[in-house]
Amino acid sequence: MPQRKKLFITPTLATVIGSFVLITAAAILIIQAITSEKIVRQLGGELVDLGLESAQTAFVEQLHAVTETGQYTKLAWQEGELAFDEPDVLVSFLFGALAPTEQVSFLVLVDETGKGVDVDRGDADGVLLGGDVDLTADIPALLPLTEKAAGTAEPFWSDALFMPEREHTYFVYVQPLYEEEDYRGSLLIGMSLDRMSEITWFISTDEMSVFLMKEGSHEIIAHQDLHEKFDHLSVETPLLHVSQISDGFLATFADMQKLENLAFDIAEGLDLHYGHDENGNKRFVVLEQKNEDLKGLPARIGVHFPAGYLDQPLQELMVAIIVGAGLLLLSLVGAALLARRIARPVQRASIAAMQVANLNLDDVEPLPGSVIRELDDLSGGFNSMVSGLKAFSRYVPRTLVQKLLREGRADAPPEAREVAVLFTDIAGFTSASEGMSATQTADFVNHHLSLLGAEITRHGGTIDKYIGDSVMAFWGAPEHLDNPAEPAARAALGMAEAIHADNQARIERGEAPVRIRIGIHVGPLVVGDIGAPERVNYTVIGDTVNATSRLESLGKDIDPDAEVIILASREVAERLDGDIRQKPMGAHSVKGRVEPMEVVRLGE
Repeated sequence: MPQRKKLFITPTLATVIGSFVLITAAAILIIQAITSEKIVRQLGGELVDLGLESAQTAFVEQLHAVTETGQYTKLAWQEGELAFDEPDVLVSFLFGALAPTEQVSFLVLVDETGKGVDVDRGDADGVLLGGDVDLTADIPALLPLTEKAAGTAEPFWSDALFMPEREHTYFVYVQPLYEEEDYRGSLLIGMSLDRMSEITWFISTDEMSVFLMKEGSHEIIAHQDLHEKFDHLSVETPLLHVSQISDGFLATFADMQKLENLAFDIAEGLDLHYGHDENGNKRFVVLEQKNEDLKGLPARIGVHFPAGYLDQPLQELMVAIIVGAGLLLLSLVGAALLARRIARPVQRASIAAMQVANLNLDDVEPLPGSVIRELDDLSGGFNSMVSGLKAFSRYVPRTLVQKLLREGRADAPPEAREVAVLFTDIAGFTSASEGMSATQTADFVNHHLSLLGAEITRHGGTIDKYIGDSVMAFWGAPEHLDNPAEPAARAALGMAEAIHADNQARIERGEAPVRIRIGIHVGPLVVGDIGAPERVNYTVIGDTVNATSRLESLGKDIDPDAEVIILASREVAERLDGDIRQKPMGAHSVKGRVEPMEVVRLGE
């Protein structure tokens, strides 16, 4: 082809890139969509967190008035402004305390004998009722709370308490009154399920329903529709199970599927569930695991709302991602076809260059010309080079050149170092694993190795390898240690404690305990990169490794029934602090060594 008709690679690629700018923009949109998805999830999580936080704040404000009433009464008592021999003053005080706290049903102020005064909101018609009260005769359900108050000076919330004389369930906040260390009486502030449900009704919306659920159960404390089921309350059933309330969606809570918080970046401490209402519409439920701000009230705040609050933005993003993915696919197909067309000469040159590198000159085929000037120049120059090498190879021995081409140099050669080595093994693992499935065996071994590996890491060791259910680790490399035996021994003792604790849990589950053997030895070793050039391991080799393995095996002869037996060489024992218990076991012959080894049992 005439030289003037050859194309230059720069303008050619520039034209190609320009043709795909719009398609590339689509790919950028996809990246933005993916990033936006994360942001949308975060915003959705923050929206839920803020909504639940708002509900919590509204409810906590109501409870704050209750706790403040208790605190104020305590201060008034301590200042001598209240006295049980002045019942008229007490009644007036309680009237003043109850009037502004609409969420409170009654206030009872009694002495250590259970006698005093009470003020009741009555039928919530604005008329407060008050007078003398004797808990034993009038409200015996409150007596256990005063008995508890006599043993503690700190205020507390009662559990759900059904009061037969009121035919309703209450939660009672108890403020003990003490004179120095002597119990003198209690203030009892009652909040009914009706009053609590009014709070949830006030902070709920048409689409978002707030409720209170008892800690550790599925019993409902407050809900905007709970009043419809108050006639089901009794001494035996002070609270209703969630399945009994009128909220058809929330009634199925026990069957709802729980989601991971990461799905929508929901804060820790919240549980996320979803289900469908009677119309088939998907809804989410967010429920606190525990709420420390409720001052001991055994309740957790929950809210359920339409799934569209979180799902709709993600669905819209998904549509955009699908459209962008289609455009990207088209661009990739076009780019692949064009790249193949342009890259074919380069691929041929690459293959030929590898053959040249191996001096397989007879297998090298001449590269064809190209319409692109730079590629055509590459083909011509390469073909000329091969011709020159073929001629040059007549005068230079080919085998010598091939050896020179394959020659390399070693990086960081291994070095001699004093290292402490530790071996572990499960006693009787083969027989113990016979009844396990492959999955159970893998889970068991992984759990076991995790326990041991954690102790090795905690004491600064290097895990060399896992050999089935065994572990090999060493100390003193890559870092230098003045006494590598010390952390190795403490890691072994830590393993013993971890195995003992794990065995307690296994026994409680009806599983057989695990027994392990541990061997520790210290001595000179070669440490560094060991292996072939294409595959090296940072490891240790030498007689110290073999001696350690023999020490571990010796455990089955010395004490085969031990839960954990730790055998160390005399070289290790001499370097340990006095706080590590040692029991000399005498000299023992081990396989592979001529001289017997002085063996010490650690931890005994």
